[in-house]
Amino acid sequence: MTSLFYSLREAFTNISRNGLVVLGAVLAVFVSLTLTFGTLVIGEVVRVNTLQWSEDVRVSAYLRDDVSPSGIADLQAEMESWEEVDEVFFMSKADSLDEARILLANRPAALRVIEDDPSIVPASLRIKPLDAADYQTIVTRAEATPGTLRVESAGEVIDGMISLRDGLQLMSLFLAVALGAAAVALIANTIHMAIYSRREEIEIMNLVGASNWFVRTPFLLEGAIEGFIGAALAVAVVVAGLRVAGNQLTDLPEWINIQIQSDYLLQAGALVLLFGVVAGLVGSGLSLAVHKYLKT
Repeated sequence: MTSLFYSLREAFTNISRNGLVVLGAVLAVFVSLTLTFGTLVIGEVVRVNTLQWSEDVRVSAYLRDDVSPSGIADLQAEMESWEEVDEVFFMSKADSLDEARILLANRPAALRVIEDDPSIVPASLRIKPLDAADYQTIVTRAEATPGTLRVESAGEVIDGMISLRDGLQLMSLFLAVALGAAAVALIANTIHMAIYSRREEIEIMNLVGASNWFVRTPFLLEGAIEGFIGAALAVAVVVAGLRVAGNQLTDLPEWINIQIQSDYLLQAGALVLLFGVVAGLVGSGLSLAVHKYLKT
């Protein structure tokens, strides 16, 4: 216990002695982890919205007029049995006509055509995929199913949505790795300078028989403290920024949601704090491993 108190005291002493250098390391960790955590939060916002948009993805299988009610029920049951399908519901001619009137409200010429002959609007089966990426398989199977007139889906929109989701996930991972490595390097440099400034004191401690861990532990704790402070500031700034954005951006379209569950913020914030401490320990460890003033 005495050794732990000594190590903590020496760690804070090192921090106070090298205030500007430590501040630079903390700010570097802060910037790196703010960008990393911010990217993760943005990725979560996109994931939540992508999931929400995916709920609205439907493949429309328009039916021939000569398909009987029992035939429609059989078609619906068949499509519901497909492994790519979550659910299927029936849209009658009357329902489809009401939908068309809403969709074509700003296109009077097209609206006039269906009002003149409502029978041209076919009944349909609306198919919801289990995964939005499976829509093309459903389209292919539905087109080959007897009784369908044509099959439609918002293919380009769905592909774009999936690409955006996958791209942001990849970018989040890349930034986390790159910026995390930068934070480790900056902390290692700070510990290197701290060791250099105390080189004579370390040599004396080595001469009187101080153990490796007794000499090294304060520097490890210093790196962990710097990483923790930088990570804590990063978490606080990103969470505060998210709250401000949520309060200020009240006029966004209803289909865009920037609110994130508190559970995610707690879990991701805890991981960022842990990463900050680990980055500090790793950076300190790298500096200690190569420093000529320490015993091997």
